[in-house]
Amino acid sequence: MLEGQEVSLVNTGESDAALIRAEVRVLEIQTKLHRWARDDPHRRFDDLFNLVADPAFLLVGWDRVRGNKGAKTAGVDGATAASIVEQVGVEEFLGALRSGLKDRSFRPLPVRERMIPKAGGKLRRLGIATITDRVVQASLKLVLEPIFEADFHPCSYGFRPGRRAHDAVAEVWYLTSKPRSYEWIVEGDIKACFDEISHPALMDRVRQRIGDRRVLDLVKAFLQSGVLGEDKELRKTTAGTPQGSILSPLLSNVALSVLDEYVAGLPGGPRSTTVQRAKRRRHGLPNYRLVRYADDWCLVIKGTQGDAEVLREQIAVVLSTMGLRLSPDKTLITHIDEGLDFLGWRIQRHRKRGASRCYVYTYPAKKSLRAVMAKVKTLCRQVGVHQTLDDLLRRLNPAIRGWCAYFRPGSSSATFAYLSHYVWSTVWRWLRRKHRRSTWKQLRRQYCHGGWWPSSGEKELIDPQKIGTTRYRYRGSIIPTPWQTTGSDTSPATNEACGEPGALKGARRVREAV
Repeated sequence: MLEGQEVSLVNTGESDAALIRAEVRVLEIQTKLHRWARDDPHRRFDDLFNLVADPAFLLVGWDRVRGNKGAKTAGVDGATAASIVEQVGVEEFLGALRSGLKDRSFRPLPVRERMIPKAGGKLRRLGIATITDRVVQASLKLVLEPIFEADFHPCSYGFRPGRRAHDAVAEVWYLTSKPRSYEWIVEGDIKACFDEISHPALMDRVRQRIGDRRVLDLVKAFLQSGVLGEDKELRKTTAGTPQGSILSPLLSNVALSVLDEYVAGLPGGPRSTTVQRAKRRRHGLPNYRLVRYADDWCLVIKGTQGDAEVLREQIAVVLSTMGLRLSPDKTLITHIDEGLDFLGWRIQRHRKRGASRCYVYTYPAKKSLRAVMAKVKTLCRQVGVHQTLDDLLRRLNPAIRGWCAYFRPGSSSATFAYLSHYVWSTVWRWLRRKHRRSTWKQLRRQYCHGGWWPSSGEKELIDPQKIGTTRYRYRGSIIPTPWQTTGSDTSPATNEACGEPGALKGARRVREAV
């Protein structure tokens, strides 16, 4: 028994060391790709397929797929990450996958459709790929992401390394506040964005950077892999990217960057200098900036409502080139004094209490507050009264903690206080149902230690009101990438354990071929 444990520990140590070497190798090659793409905006990359099939990239891709929560969810083949480890083995699985890529016998399987509810009673379509396809997509993303990241504009924040929703909200707050005062906002909503992206238009944009036909064929194969519906009917995919796949966020950013490029290239856009913007305002011309998080975007305008309407029509034409449409009901033009909802936040200009000046505030939107209240109510119903308070808090606390952590950097104190009272009253109603014959005094003695806030022997109910708010540090457009492009590129590369002989030369051939 002890000998078996020692072997297991040794094997675990060896696999961890191999993974670390693979991550170092992948990061080094990604840094080179990112630097080459940044230094030459017109460079097309060839010979990338050898990197996609490289053992280091496949190993890192496998680690990310296995570490994801979705690893427990199977695709159409019924295999999960755990079943592959137990029945096949990681080395054998990755070796067979690499062989299939090298001899061009690999074919993506259809994604399994799953409909999940959205707000308003609608359904969102998710596509669940097989574990094998996810690993290949993860390896493909490791190769393509540093190349396209060099082209993406600073106004894009969604599904990009090092960027988050708070950066997008902070950018809107910054632009609408004085002295910038971009007061008119076009709240954009793209109708069924992930389902209607034109494949030919998307592939044309991918070809601007990628010249390797094998990589292009692989991307196209994933786009056209098909969908196995919940009704067990196989359907072809002629447009869109499967929402929920690893490659989908990157491809959607590639498609939607057409909007970023259009706004950036117009007079009065982000490339204009301070003098040029001031001159345009003196002549009655608008200035504008775009803030986009995936398919959620808003265009802030320093001008008139008429200027906003004209720009909305222009953007609709630009998006139509990618097969996308604006939703006429949800694409709104609002003033900052009326406020807007963006990424769950309410952004609105108010008069400061006790003062005559007005400021732009960010705080949780009512829709977000209703969502977390519904979550608390649902959890208190799902946990039966025959279970302990610990069981309830074990499910309730993470949901409240996560929601408050997202909305902490804002003017959220009043909302947290309201949520605190709702959580307290909902949990107390659960306790009253659990002990119908007990009095308030008995319940307080048993669960509140004489006070009023419920707790058990191990856990205490989180009080949102005690979670202090912070101010998010505005980072502007200076957000670093994971690939440091300064300094020497001669960091040691390792071909041991996870790299084939000459695989690093494939990265050099990329530079020589372009």
